[in-house]
Amino acid sequence: MNCSSLPSSVHKLYALVWLGKSAVKGTESMRTDLQNFMDTTEHRQPGRILYHGSFVEDLHKRVIEHIGTEDIAGHYGFSQNVFVGPRRPEDLCPLDFSKYWEGEELPPGTTISGAGVAMVPSGFYHFWGYISPLRNAKNLKEIEEFPIEDCSTWDFTHMHEEVDAAHVEGKYVAASVGHQYESAWQMRGLEEFLMDMIEQPAWAECLLERLFQQNLLKAKAAAAAGVDMLHCGDDVANQNALMFSKETWRKLNHSRWARVWDTVKRIHPATRVWYHSDGNITDIVPDLIDAGLDILNPVQPECLDLDELHRQYGHLLTFDGAIGTQSTMPWGTPDGVRNRVKEVIDKYGRNGGLIISPTHVLEPEVPLANIDALFETCREYGTFDA
Repeated sequence: MNCSSLPSSVHKLYALVWLGKSAVKGTESMRTDLQNFMDTTEHRQPGRILYHGSFVEDLHKRVIEHIGTEDIAGHYGFSQNVFVGPRRPEDLCPLDFSKYWEGEELPPGTTISGAGVAMVPSGFYHFWGYISPLRNAKNLKEIEEFPIEDCSTWDFTHMHEEVDAAHVEGKYVAASVGHQYESAWQMRGLEEFLMDMIEQPAWAECLLERLFQQNLLKAKAAAAAGVDMLHCGDDVANQNALMFSKETWRKLNHSRWARVWDTVKRIHPATRVWYHSDGNITDIVPDLIDAGLDILNPVQPECLDLDELHRQYGHLLTFDGAIGTQSTMPWGTPDGVRNRVKEVIDKYGRNGGLIISPTHVLEPEVPLANIDALFETCREYGTFDA
């Protein structure tokens, strides 16, 4: 999308933000991350490469001890962005999932999520075991009557004000609408849901459609509030290929995301669509782009040919990721990490189209020196403003 296609009000707001930030900094060459985000996703050279990362709890604590501050994002210079979202009314009763767990002996420490899924501690950091409330469903009526949050009763009124406030501070704004396929299989059970997709697709369609309607409602509110980025996604691939046929994916999953994205773009054309799927999704990238995808995450180098992906679609997509958490970060040296960051910037980011991040949350085995090397090189080698 060319900047000339953006509404004039958006141009004025970005101009005020840029000029206001420059006055604070005392230099007209200092671009805010709101402007950097625009430039990046418009495939113009930004003032700096945007980057971010996250850590499992144990590593998070060790990073804080290592750098001497709890402000990890500020210390390493992470992207200046905020998330906004609706608020569930405090007087709204929680959904009742008790009948799905009557008589069940759940493992110690198990909690029931807001979606009714039993979350079983695995004993290993961010990994969980799932016990699905609909795993023993006997008929479609049980799928139709399963409690799912009705977001139409939630409060969206504050979101526009929060977006404006973040823009004044030079930050770009994201809103998350969650998942569809992943939420559905967690409610139904992975094996059960995959079998539904083949043997009784009406069951899968029912659950996906109910989740889609809530995601669409949240997405409309986000677009109306003027967010810069819409977060969504589903893990639909393994290391080698899609987990089901492309035709099944198109019919059941992608068709619904396409409707969400089209609605968002019609309400607020400047909103960028960010989509996450781990694994080798090479076969569906053209479909995602045709449906309105702007930013692809996490572009795992262990699963995808990033050079070929960039050659074919780099003028249309922004990569968010590209730093391997199965390779570079845990097993590389600090020099290897630095070289990888420079390579990624040189190949994919000097003319926009790149946000750098590890391709997943950083695990305990990642050396602190590699974390320093990653983010320090992003800052030093990825800064283009004088």
